[in-house]
Amino acid sequence: MHGHHPRTPEAERSRRWFMNKALLAGGVAALATMTGCSNGLSNASSSPSSGAPNGGMPSGGPGGAGGMGPGQTEVKYKDFTGLTTDGKVVDDLYSIHSTDVSTDKVVKAAQTFLDGLSAKERTSCTFDVDDDEWLAWSNVDGYERKGVRMGDITDKKRELGFALLGTALSAKGLTQTRNIMKLNQFLGDYNGGNRDTLTEGAYFFTFMGTPSTTKPWGFQYEGHHVAINYFVLGDQVVMTPTFMGSEPTSATYNGEKITLFKPETKAGLALLRSLTSAQRAKVIDSKVSKSGTDMKAGAGSDNLKLAYQGLPGSELTSAQQDKLLDLVRVYVGYMDDGHAGVKMTEVEKHLDQTYFYWLGGTKDTSAFYYRVHSPVVLIEYDAQSPLAYGTKTGTGGGQPSGQPTGQTTGQPTGGMPSGGPGGGGMGGPNGTPTQQHIHTIIRTPNGGDYGVDLLKLHLETDH
Repeated sequence: MHGHHPRTPEAERSRRWFMNKALLAGGVAALATMTGCSNGLSNASSSPSSGAPNGGMPSGGPGGAGGMGPGQTEVKYKDFTGLTTDGKVVDDLYSIHSTDVSTDKVVKAAQTFLDGLSAKERTSCTFDVDDDEWLAWSNVDGYERKGVRMGDITDKKRELGFALLGTALSAKGLTQTRNIMKLNQFLGDYNGGNRDTLTEGAYFFTFMGTPSTTKPWGFQYEGHHVAINYFVLGDQVVMTPTFMGSEPTSATYNGEKITLFKPETKAGLALLRSLTSAQRAKVIDSKVSKSGTDMKAGAGSDNLKLAYQGLPGSELTSAQQDKLLDLVRVYVGYMDDGHAGVKMTEVEKHLDQTYFYWLGGTKDTSAFYYRVHSPVVLIEYDAQSPLAYGTKTGTGGGQPSGQPTGQTTGQPTGGMPSGGPGGGGMGGPNGTPTQQHIHTIIRTPNGGDYGVDLLKLHLETDH
């Protein structure tokens, strides 16, 4: 045990309950409270107890299943079943076995990071391996998080944290994570600054269990538009749910041009464009229009029932199946190369049962949603309507003149900065979606998320 006690109902209200009810009551403006000023990673101030952004700043998701929004209920760890098609878990999908891919380096990196923390910091971020904290993540900026905040620790400690991420993730995954953090800071600066949640430092580590090469443990790294859940058992790794998103997805930050989600966008279009007209008719949903937010399996949706839709892999040609695997590989490739290969082998075994589904346009610049869904993997890509960037039409030219208005549409008061394209249309969940606000998620259905199924098997066989 790590000394953490179950959260009281009052504490829960400051997290999911508060976010859900406030968003439902009147949009993000209802959450607005003042926070301290923060610039960059280094910030000695802690997050406010409310966790809410100031000035009516839109949170990172327009609500719904895409961002711990209204209508979501908290699932406790003991009640977790995971994503299913009908509420019934498919048995015998996962097993405890050797992958021949060592986890020694990630164990060492995690222990080194923890050893570098003060006793108070370490206590704040360590939980039991089956703690409810696994499921208490969100992609919104104003969510109150537990753990060690990157902006509140020393440069040396922070570098140890990034070293852990660098070991657990692939080079691409680490770069993407860091770039999302940078664009979070860009968004805060774009909207006038003075927001503790919209900085590079507003990201948190928590650890479940103790790093070990034999016993189950894991860590979570999360903040606005990033949530990485990393479970380890021996040499097996489960890195889901992993949420990655950004608003904007392309901008210049500190002289660096950053563009996110091009591989995810291109791989989806490549698969779609490889289909025949008859196949496209099964994949593209003609009965449903693309909305401002279409993600189904985001934060708060751990026990979601989601039926298969679209075209199964069994109806694809060999070349088309290769493109489907290429698409999955983009998301699985966030994790270290060795374990990504293990996961892809698992995905390939269920290729015939892997469905591809699409909403929206099909041009390079279209705002669209797609889903890849099988017994062992769920991927969602959702181009969403703007909340805080580019919601005013026009060419723009420079930073906005002041703070956001606090409207539920999340429209900034000024024009577009030079780092992003002009003309985003109306903001908010009912607004016009664009590729300047993208949410993605990868999950392991049928009890695989957070390594829950593996932990159950471990406890049954080893204890």
